[in-house]
Amino acid sequence: MYTCLVIKLNLSLSIPFLLLLLLKACTYVGCNPTIGDVVVDRYSIPILCPREVKSGDYVRYHYNVTFQDGKTFDSSYERGAASVGQTGQGRLIAGIDKGILGMCVNEKRKVTVPPHLAYGSLGAGDVVPPDSTLVFDLMLLDMWNKADLVVTETVSSPRDCKRSVKRTDFVRYHFNGTLLDGTPFDSSYNKGQTHDSLVGEGWLIKGMDEGILGMCVGETRNIIIPPFLAYGEKGSGKEIPSQATLVFNVLLADLHNPKDDITVENQVVPEACARKSVAGDYMRYHYNGTFLNGVTFDTSYQRNNTYNTYIGMGYVISGMDKGLQGVCIGERRRVTLPPHMAYGEQGAGDIPGSAVLVFDIHVIDFHNPKDSVEVHVTHKPEVCNLTSDVDDLIHYHYNCSLLDGTRLFSSSDYDNLQDTVLGADKVIDGLDEGLRGMCVGERRTVIIPPHLGHGEKGATGVPGSAVLHFELELMDLQKGVPEGYLFVWVEDAPLELFQAMDINQNGEVPIEEFGEFIMLQVAEGKGRMKPGVDPEEIIADMFRNQDRNKDGVIVAEELKLKVEEDKERMHEEL
Repeated sequence: MYTCLVIKLNLSLSIPFLLLLLLKACTYVGCNPTIGDVVVDRYSIPILCPREVKSGDYVRYHYNVTFQDGKTFDSSYERGAASVGQTGQGRLIAGIDKGILGMCVNEKRKVTVPPHLAYGSLGAGDVVPPDSTLVFDLMLLDMWNKADLVVTETVSSPRDCKRSVKRTDFVRYHFNGTLLDGTPFDSSYNKGQTHDSLVGEGWLIKGMDEGILGMCVGETRNIIIPPFLAYGEKGSGKEIPSQATLVFNVLLADLHNPKDDITVENQVVPEACARKSVAGDYMRYHYNGTFLNGVTFDTSYQRNNTYNTYIGMGYVISGMDKGLQGVCIGERRRVTLPPHMAYGEQGAGDIPGSAVLVFDIHVIDFHNPKDSVEVHVTHKPEVCNLTSDVDDLIHYHYNCSLLDGTRLFSSSDYDNLQDTVLGADKVIDGLDEGLRGMCVGERRTVIIPPHLGHGEKGATGVPGSAVLHFELELMDLQKGVPEGYLFVWVEDAPLELFQAMDINQNGEVPIEEFGEFIMLQVAEGKGRMKPGVDPEEIIADMFRNQDRNKDGVIVAEELKLKVEEDKERMHEEL
């Protein structure tokens, strides 16, 4: 009985490719041929055999040669190098030329060669006596023909392939490399990095230059390269012998061309887009960063923080600088960056050199450092005789959100209306500005850039550098007084102020009489007290200021208007 040699299969090769490479059913030794006078014993045949040696093929094989008594006189194993020759061209001894025909790679056979098909009646020096029958124990390692082409077979391919490899492209790929007999010689996986190269520029062996053409990112392909399109007679190092056919299992990881620009796709643009970003804007955006094969290398969502930067000013990689211009607030887009517009040949951190990067971006907001407060009136009462201004006390409703709609704060969360004195530094500058010039009952939206809001650091519940969106409604307005004043005259003060204040005309004004006079002016609309402060406290403070000798009453010589006091003070300072 014969025995079949089950070769160790390269598991990276697909079954169809193995069938292509090794498909051949075993045959029984009982069917061993006698070729002329040559006796062939096929004692170990691979299960699969896609190709058999034909006349004119080149072969690479190991052998042991013995006489019929079993004595060895030559061995390629002992020399450490397989024998290479072409069949059917008289370059091998006639018996081997016949006996090697029909062999499969990894097949072992014994070929018994009679003298007239070996070294005949002359023999070979002192090594082979005349009329010697020789027994060759052969193992076929490789075969090829000068007419051979590069053979490719796609093992798997991505569903979506928008681009395939062309000459002058730059590719990054993983590979397992074996000889035709399955012996591994190299693997990018073992090195932990892709093989990176230009295509069609002589950086790769000719067969790989040809075999990788047309591949898509994510595609796995098997490539068989004959020796004359690989490393030829010289081989390569100790791993690839002379005249070796090479088998590559290739996974394309990345692809670009040095002339590529960024590409923008999958855009989702909001219906309302009043403004698009330009160089010099400051932007907050979320992103997912992946390689072309879909593997994620970074994401802002995982950190739960936007990425914040100026655009068009070199603060980010050039491709992102370009891809973030011309976007709307709320827009989503995918930006693909070639390596020369990303991290180049050096890479960065977990990003390998020459990697194409894909960013899925969601623009949260952007602003320009020169931006002012934007005010949009949504409702204004028909009658509006009084508007809010600096020093006024106002009460208002508000809703505050980010530009993406994220709710931050609302006056409805509290029992009372929000109140503030305008210009008193009680609220952020942009809100203070946005509340001015309003009528009671007016509603407006106000957009506040961060430098007029909570700045780069943000505040509790407010992200840094966030643009704020306020919905405002003015509910009440009390006109104020200038800073440093407790009471101002709305109309001209009486010419004889002390006499008007001295109600009982006794020449003295106690605090009760002083307070009665002030409250009467306010009631008649002739004067106005500082809003938001207890009137009794205001009257007490005003009285103390006028009662200069602190005797509990004001006399005519003590009474002076604050305007007069300010003029005297300025005169003294000059």
